[in-house]
Amino acid sequence: MNDNQQYRPGVMEYIKKAEKFLAKKETHMKFMKSLKFDTIAVHGLYSVEEAINNNQGAVIEPLYLSTSQAYRDSDELEAALAYLIPTWCYTRIANPTTYYLEWVLALLEGYQTGYDTSCLVTSSGMSAIMSAVDPFLVKQKEGQESINFVSSIQLYGGTFQHFSVRKMQERGIEVRWVLHPEDINDWKEKIDENTRFLYVEAPSNPQQSFCDVKSLADLAHSWEIPFIFDSTCATPALLRPIAYGTDIVIHSLTKTITSGGLAIGGALISRKPIVSKIKNDNLLFKESFAEYVKFFPYRDNGPASSPMNALFAINDLRTLRSKVDLVSKNCQKVADFLSNHPRVSKVDYLGHPSFHLHQLAKKYMKLVDSDDGTGENVNRYGHLMSFHVEGPPENARKVFDKFKIIFRATDLGRIKSVATIPAISTHQQQGEEARKMADIPPQLIRLCVGAENPDDIIGDLDQALRSL
Repeated sequence: MNDNQQYRPGVMEYIKKAEKFLAKKETHMKFMKSLKFDTIAVHGLYSVEEAINNNQGAVIEPLYLSTSQAYRDSDELEAALAYLIPTWCYTRIANPTTYYLEWVLALLEGYQTGYDTSCLVTSSGMSAIMSAVDPFLVKQKEGQESINFVSSIQLYGGTFQHFSVRKMQERGIEVRWVLHPEDINDWKEKIDENTRFLYVEAPSNPQQSFCDVKSLADLAHSWEIPFIFDSTCATPALLRPIAYGTDIVIHSLTKTITSGGLAIGGALISRKPIVSKIKNDNLLFKESFAEYVKFFPYRDNGPASSPMNALFAINDLRTLRSKVDLVSKNCQKVADFLSNHPRVSKVDYLGHPSFHLHQLAKKYMKLVDSDDGTGENVNRYGHLMSFHVEGPPENARKVFDKFKIIFRATDLGRIKSVATIPAISTHQQQGEEARKMADIPPQLIRLCVGAENPDDIIGDLDQALRSL
């Protein structure tokens, strides 16, 4: 930021007003942090006072569809465009409706973690991933050896493509794949002085891989690099990675958070401050990474969220904890049924005691603000699972084609149950060899269990499996 003293008296007057506004907002932020998760999810930072004074008493956050903001005079314009006062300016850069979503997501990811957080909302989950990783993938000096990052190979297919094609093939940035993210030694063996960050998705789509979150964060920080965590399937209702030292959390808002299925969006939430050995003169880079991205790379690259999509996400987010609790319980019941079905050879679900990562997930996957009767949070494992149909790949197609209630679609995190065959859909472009490395056989059906009565979903699965 520039030295305020060089500005005209009129500009300085706007800066003084902005300081009072920000102090008031900070006071309200502290108040909201003292409340429970569900209350924060319902209200965010939109207060009764703001509704009455600024928005004609509207109880629900208003939708701002305007592309740009007007200013009172040249002094306010100058102060705004120099980032000296709060402004949204232009919807490619920011928008009031989007701000409401960013504030509530930052509060929820930071809930009871002991850290302050900042958030950037983007047009999609993939644009959030790009926005999170690109600032670290710059060469710091001429002649530097090839830079790299280390990532679990068990990722959403689009993330794998982005890393393997956009980063490795097109830009020459080496991606070092970890085949077993739960094994800390697998990560240790792949890090060196040119590694820029560690990246994981947990629970992963569709394999249900997991990791020891705190151990990976500690490992990353021992090398002065950030740990980036895609928490799309867990959401802050089940896991807040920042509590264990994670620097940056990614969400595809399209999925679990916007369960109604009406909006595309992504989010990047950063801990204040993040760890990074990258030299960047901008103070925000480490102190508030999400804000740095918003004000600079994001402003120039333009992966902006639609205000309408932001409002859909805000409305779905209000009941996040109760919905995640419901669909987790439904998925648990469905997984228990499938694990005993004669036509199913394997069930991948973190909540199933026989699953090899169950104990590790049990350590971290807990419903926020719940109580098991002993003062401990209740374990919940989410809505996503996979099962392997017995026999050749054609059997999986036959079962898949027989579903009557379950939707055949590549989507997930819906209020309605949805299934796909990843080998021929979400992970098709990954290629057979990489799918084998990531443990995605053609017999695997990914199932996202919704809010229907689980007995009806079990009945649909049973009739499809018995058709073999």
